[in-house]
Amino acid sequence: MVDHAGELADRVWQRYDRRERLIRYAVLLVTLMVVYWAVRDIDIFWPWVWDAPNQISSLGARMWPPDPSGLAAILNAMVETVHIATLATLLTIFVALPVSYIAAQNTTPNRFCLWLGRFILVSSRSVNTIIWALLFVAIFGPGVLAGILAIMFRSIGFIGKLMGEAIEEIDRRPVEAMEATGASKAKVIAYAIVPQVMPAFFAIVILRWDINIRESTVLGLVGAGGIGVILQGSIDTFAWPTVATILIAIVVLVLIGEAITSLLRGKVL
Repeated sequence: MVDHAGELADRVWQRYDRRERLIRYAVLLVTLMVVYWAVRDIDIFWPWVWDAPNQISSLGARMWPPDPSGLAAILNAMVETVHIATLATLLTIFVALPVSYIAAQNTTPNRFCLWLGRFILVSSRSVNTIIWALLFVAIFGPGVLAGILAIMFRSIGFIGKLMGEAIEEIDRRPVEAMEATGASKAKVIAYAIVPQVMPAFFAIVILRWDINIRESTVLGLVGAGGIGVILQGSIDTFAWPTVATILIAIVVLVLIGEAITSLLRGKVL
């Protein structure tokens, strides 16, 4: 019998063999080439990049100290921003839940409804909130309504997608048991599906409300209401101390929203 102990002792363990290493090096090389091509294609003006620290320092000097003279208007705009996020989230629920129901494979009535629901969800997520805002500003004019609709149309895809996945992961046994007793479709949904997805529903809605607060702060840059309107006006008039105050207010608003959502998640979940 041949003794292979010496041969095994001389072997050096390697995580990848020669072929795998060549593939990894090739992927790395292609990635670097793509990054280099992308950087060259976007035509960066490098002198501005090297001068950025000086510009940041100069802008910071112009912003300090913050100007609190317009604090009342800023607070009103912050409240308006929260209203935009809250109303948009509430309206989204009434649209996203039916869409998530038909977009889930285990609850959709037929294949057409399945692909219709998924098309709606993909379309909503594919368009950025600012693009939705520009569209609704063109339709309804500048104001809060355009902001609410923009946030709502963007949120449909988020809530609908996650709720659809939650519905697909439910335990089918309660559904089959109720269907075996002859329960109507509405009762099956109310007593077999809804109780299983309620924790996920609250978690998703709370998370989306938090995200909507953040997104609502920039809608005013395109005329869709909120704190962004004052921010854009201050930037246009070079009122940098006021810009600093607005930025601090936005940070505080986001932190408050984060604290509230954390508290709500702790209570609900």
